[in-house]
Amino acid sequence: MNELISNLSLGFGVAASMQNLGLAFMGCLVGTLIGVLPGVGPIATIAMLLPITFGLDPVGALIMLAGIYYGAQYGGSTTAILVNIPGEATSVVTTLDGHQMARQGRAGVALGIAAIGSFFAGTVATVIIAALGAPLTKLALIFGPAEYFSLMVMGLVFAVVLARGSILKAVSMIFLGVLLSTVGTDLETGQERMTFGLQFLTDGIDFAVLAMGVFGVAEILRNLENTETRDVVRQAIGRLLPNRDDFRQAGPSVVRGTFIGAILGILPGNGAVLGPFASYTIEKKIAKDPSRFGRGAIEGVAGPESANNAGAQTSFIPLLTLGIPPNAVMALMVGAMTIHGIVPGPQVMTRNPDLFWGMIASMWIGNLMLLIINLPMVGMWVRLLKVPYHLMFPAILMFCCIGIYSINSLPTDVMFIGVFGLLGYLLIKFGFEPAPLLLGFVLGKLLEENLRRALILSRGSLETFIDRPVSAGLLLVAIVLLALALLPSIRKGRDEVFTE
Repeated sequence: MNELISNLSLGFGVAASMQNLGLAFMGCLVGTLIGVLPGVGPIATIAMLLPITFGLDPVGALIMLAGIYYGAQYGGSTTAILVNIPGEATSVVTTLDGHQMARQGRAGVALGIAAIGSFFAGTVATVIIAALGAPLTKLALIFGPAEYFSLMVMGLVFAVVLARGSILKAVSMIFLGVLLSTVGTDLETGQERMTFGLQFLTDGIDFAVLAMGVFGVAEILRNLENTETRDVVRQAIGRLLPNRDDFRQAGPSVVRGTFIGAILGILPGNGAVLGPFASYTIEKKIAKDPSRFGRGAIEGVAGPESANNAGAQTSFIPLLTLGIPPNAVMALMVGAMTIHGIVPGPQVMTRNPDLFWGMIASMWIGNLMLLIINLPMVGMWVRLLKVPYHLMFPAILMFCCIGIYSINSLPTDVMFIGVFGLLGYLLIKFGFEPAPLLLGFVLGKLLEENLRRALILSRGSLETFIDRPVSAGLLLVAIVLLALALLPSIRKGRDEVFTE
């Protein structure tokens, strides 16, 4: 306990510096903005802002990027409630009851309980991360190359099982990502792989180029073909603070949603997205009158919004302790860490304690900032919702090109974000989800590196992955998960869940 308190005091000392407070505020503000404006999510925004982080110290850069991620979860609820458009995938469930509350003249109460529930969930999730961080890191230190390889395989299988749509398409995206990660010079042999004699591919495909193209440019192309339909509520927003009855109804839902989201957020493969859906389903099942849901039930806003924010923050646990990104946003975080020369994994806590505990402390500070940003400034966010999207997209595209050129000053990088943007757009059109591709790309190099190390240590014997109990257990979990996902009955149920 004393160790935890001293670690948290170190973290608050780092996070409370003027520069880091400013970066946390900037991240939260930008995150709320892109959450409020549907069309450009946190993945695209973080991908576009990666070049800016080159001039910052690693702690400040990651604090800002983390603020964008959980800030977008807050902002997404504003759009879901006021416009009936989920600003984020995790805000889909909030539209069901949140918008109905707004139509009944209770928009302020819906926004207030969403913000308060999110703050409570964020605070609890921060405590969970701080409590689990040290034990998980100590556990991870016993991992060798074989265990890490098996852990990454399990993470990729989770990504396949939890990916939207066809399992075969998700597997193919993983393999494509791993394949793209092998482009460039092999560090072991010095041989060029899949460069086709092109000089600019010798160093491999730049992570920022791939992320910005597949998520930033592709997202713009996808949104250009969508017709704008905004059902903005005309009623007054009303009081923002819920009354005693509202708290009595919503309080238990906030607590349940927090713990559901916190548990699912730790799962690799984007488990955080399932939190709001699971919370809404449970709230509806245990309600005395389930018919209220979909007609403005405050529990249908409080539970999912709490689960949403708790899952967004606990998804940092596998990233910070094991170096495994559980979703596409965390994959971008891995990219940001490697850009700054930090190797994600259990060594982060011992080698970079300022980074580890500074990020954890900044999450609590960021949640407090978001409470202040969201409730008093709700009028400004409503006015921003009236900005036509077609005016934003040219500016975003120009920002992408300038940002990517500033990294290496290579015109080919600008060309490549166009190529990957077109690829990402085509993948979306044909029903492929790009997020597993990015996870495959990030984990591909680590997967290959740990496979080679394990085989060198075992003198080429593949039995090392089965002989070591932890490695064998992780592979067994991966095989069972994949087998269950392929069962016709489970696959049908999974498809129905994602369709809903």
